[in-house]
Amino acid sequence: MAHALEPQAKTLSEAGRASLYGKLTELDPRMRILAVCLFAVVTVALQTLSTLVAAFSVSLCLLILSGLPKRRTLKRMAMMDGFIIFMLVLMPFSMPGDAMFTVFGFPASWQGLWKAIEIALTANTVILALMVLVGTMEPVTLGHALHRLRCPEVLVHLLMFTIRYIEVLREEYLRLRGAMKIRGFRPGTNWHTYRSFGYLVGMMLVRAIERSERILSAMKCRGFSGRLFLLQDYALTRRDRLFAVSMFALCAGLLILDHL
Repeated sequence: MAHALEPQAKTLSEAGRASLYGKLTELDPRMRILAVCLFAVVTVALQTLSTLVAAFSVSLCLLILSGLPKRRTLKRMAMMDGFIIFMLVLMPFSMPGDAMFTVFGFPASWQGLWKAIEIALTANTVILALMVLVGTMEPVTLGHALHRLRCPEVLVHLLMFTIRYIEVLREEYLRLRGAMKIRGFRPGTNWHTYRSFGYLVGMMLVRAIERSERILSAMKCRGFSGRLFLLQDYALTRRDRLFAVSMFALCAGLLILDHL
């Protein structure tokens, strides 16, 4: 008895996603992964501000072609900027150069400002391309495509199980928090709160280990031997080849423009 990992590209839900998100979701997932990896490497290698703006324009064009809700997608991208906003703000003060202004004796340089803009453009360009080309995939489709790209099976298994059980752990956390509230727990800045959250994390780890052992036993009972066999295969179409050539030409054009 073998476990099978079957892509969901042909299911009704995936067909609905394709009609909702546009034609990019109909491309071969392997080609989308390779294209976004190539585009990300080229974007990181760019050094001039003009070519970074051009690369960001390519990501925006992909967003338009994908049919994703633009406002919500850009808002999600802006959430990523919250992780690097402090670095971007401090960058002008950490790089030497021509001073723009001084804050409490610390000069902010123009060179640092331009470097912060370059970092922000690079990060947003790559994240937006990932969200458009890879973020619209179903998890099973992503795992299937990575396996066909000869990624290590262990990494593919870890990815699939992680995606599957993140929500399970979240539900377990909510149940434990609900039990704490029923018993009158109110968080504060005291040792009782710190100990309670420590017990919460410990209990989640214990229950996660117990659940993993039960899942492993259930999979072994069903004949799991450490491999997930694929029932379907992908085949490149003319549209996939045209998309690959277009992305390669765009990346080559960005590199040439960057060195002019």
